[in-house]
Amino acid sequence: MKPTLENLVQTRIPTRYGDFVLHYYSNSIDNKEHVAFVKGQVADQSDVLVRMHSECFTGDVLGSRRCDCGEQLDMALKLISEAGKGVLIYLRQEGRGIGLLKKLQAYNLQDQGMDTVDANIHLGHLADERDYSIAALIIQDLKIASIKLITNNPRKIKDLQKLGIQVAGRIAIEPLFNQDNLDYLKTKAAKMDHLLSLPDDDSEQ
Repeated sequence: MKPTLENLVQTRIPTRYGDFVLHYYSNSIDNKEHVAFVKGQVADQSDVLVRMHSECFTGDVLGSRRCDCGEQLDMALKLISEAGKGVLIYLRQEGRGIGLLKKLQAYNLQDQGMDTVDANIHLGHLADERDYSIAALIIQDLKIASIKLITNNPRKIKDLQKLGIQVAGRIAIEPLFNQDNLDYLKTKAAKMDHLLSLPDDDSEQ
């Protein structure tokens, strides 16, 4: 059966980056609360800035320096605000799809010497278990003609294209490197093909 979703409610959310409209979706795939944070008029528009952001409680909420998630969330909202229109799709796929408990267990394994990919595999998971079919359905529901995806991850572009989304380009979202996230980001570049401009040494920038 083809997956479906329903846009149940939309409400205005004022932010430091201006007013957005939050769209709350239900879906036939899971029981999670995926949402779209929309600025401006995006229906029937081309080259709309879109960020598919997977939930990261530690980074988005607590400001953890172990990853670049919270920083990317903020940067994406700023880019969308500057463009005057765009969408941040917030997907409830914590820990690249393995959930908060397993992600925290993976953190402990990383502190013992594993990298982020090996830690996930050690816990019986894939390096990345995220699925972007709901994001594609949200883009279609919002009637966006084509997007420019805010990402460093080329897999996201390929997956969306396979799902029928017209991706007109990529907007890089380079994080700041620090002593706590450098090894993590190096692993994403080396093992997950993320497009990052890595520093030459381990010094904090």
